[in-house]
Amino acid sequence: MYSIQELSDIVEKSINQTNLPQQPERLYEPIKYILSTGGKRIRPVLTLAACNVFSNTIDDAIYPALAVEVFHNFTLIHDDIMDNAYMRRNKQTVHVKWDNNVAILSGDAMSIYAYQLLQKVKPTILPSVLNVFNTFAMGICEGQQMDMDFESKSFVAQEEYIRMIELKTSVLLEGALKMGAIIGGASNSDVLNIGEFGRNMGIAFQLQDDLLDTYGDVHVFGKKIGGDIVANKKTILTVMALSHAKGSDLELLNSYYKLPNMDPAMKVDAVVALYNSLKVKDYVEELIESYHKKALSHLGKISVAPAQKVILEELTERLMTRKN
Repeated sequence: MYSIQELSDIVEKSINQTNLPQQPERLYEPIKYILSTGGKRIRPVLTLAACNVFSNTIDDAIYPALAVEVFHNFTLIHDDIMDNAYMRRNKQTVHVKWDNNVAILSGDAMSIYAYQLLQKVKPTILPSVLNVFNTFAMGICEGQQMDMDFESKSFVAQEEYIRMIELKTSVLLEGALKMGAIIGGASNSDVLNIGEFGRNMGIAFQLQDDLLDTYGDVHVFGKKIGGDIVANKKTILTVMALSHAKGSDLELLNSYYKLPNMDPAMKVDAVVALYNSLKVKDYVEELIESYHKKALSHLGKISVAPAQKVILEELTERLMTRKN
């Protein structure tokens, strides 16, 4: 079995060896740029780890793992344009470093490149792997649209929010694992269970991300705390606060999200104070733990020796105890 570090090193080495054309420079340089900015590389590592659960060799999973990472970064380029984001991983976003047109076209090229990498899968399993890939690719688009729709909604139900993050974030982790399992020769039931493990883990991962944005340590989190509050972004904290707030608390919370020129620091302090009084943090932590348990339950159903699941347990532990 490979260790997490060994799989991470394989992913990083493979990305560094990516042989993209030199011209047109303004098409390919942004692709090289965003792939070089790092990130956690969680998704490609999950693909390799899932393959390794069922197979001693992971060579056939390397190109599909890269396809997952390339496609993920393509979505980030377009997300940053839609969000008017200036920074990504402490560096300028692609559309800021170049311009919107360059970013859109480079993103389009990345999506095509992801499929070029994917087509290197063995012909016998390519239809199954392609089906998984297409499912999460479309799901991400659906989730992004839901997220944008939420901006104009005064109230978002918890179920709606969970569905949105399931599509926007979780389906990619689910798909990365299912692809690796298929390549590793897993049975249909094991593919389904490892996918459910990833889906629930992905939901917990995003909920924790929401929590860290407001309650994380700024020195560890790597960016200002409360960015989602300042941007009036609806996260699980907002959704839960609005569903639990009554009377004056509800009026006050709504007013903070309607004031156009409120001092950012004051806004964060005021909203967090309301979150604290409504015990929103406790509710979210309980929700995260419930999805964490569901993930582990499905991991337990996979029909391989416990020792072969250790790497997925370790990855889950890292994700659930992360501080950034």
